[in-house]
Amino acid sequence: MATIKGFIFDLDGVIVDTAKFHFKAWHRLAQDLGIDFSEEENEQLKGVSRRESLQKILDWGQIKLSESEFEKRMAQKNDWYLEFVREMGQEEALPGAKEFLRESAQLDLAIGLGSASKNARLILDLLEITPLFQTIIDGTVVSQSKPDPEVFLKGAEALQMEPKSLVVFEDSLAGIEAARRGGFRTVGIGSKSILQDAEIVVSGLDQISPVEVINQLNF
Repeated sequence: MATIKGFIFDLDGVIVDTAKFHFKAWHRLAQDLGIDFSEEENEQLKGVSRRESLQKILDWGQIKLSESEFEKRMAQKNDWYLEFVREMGQEEALPGAKEFLRESAQLDLAIGLGSASKNARLILDLLEITPLFQTIIDGTVVSQSKPDPEVFLKGAEALQMEPKSLVVFEDSLAGIEAARRGGFRTVGIGSKSILQDAEIVVSGLDQISPVEVINQLNF
């Protein structure tokens, strides 16, 4: 079994909870289109690109848009989302997230971000944790959405490490599947009943330490 040498983190639901902002923005857009949109449906958009998310919503409402209108609606959703995000402060980080990242850095572990969000750098800047990451792979540099492993494979390449020596931290089924497809070790952040395919599942980064992750996976 390969020795763990680094961590790659998803952003939303792992380091910060921006899902509430995505929901508010998608809900506003869906209402504008006359489509019902619930929090349960929002769960299906976790880890999914903006384009694919809008397509899912349109499919639910059985609505078709021209490409120009589709692009306009994606931009509109992002503008609304950013309105909410820019009100964030560094205290918006999820419990234990900053401490976990700092402890990881102190252990000289490689640290990367693997997120579908095109606003990842802005959010990391608002949280004041950007310098902790050696590489940031986000929605601006990937073409495939999770469960495709592209975002994590690009992270491993940027860190110059083999996937089997890296642990991916994810809160979504699609994210865990992407990590497993890519040959990474996995930690699920959330419910064990949902993320049962992850090797370790905890409710948050405040419930485990970097050393405990390494010890549990280096067997």
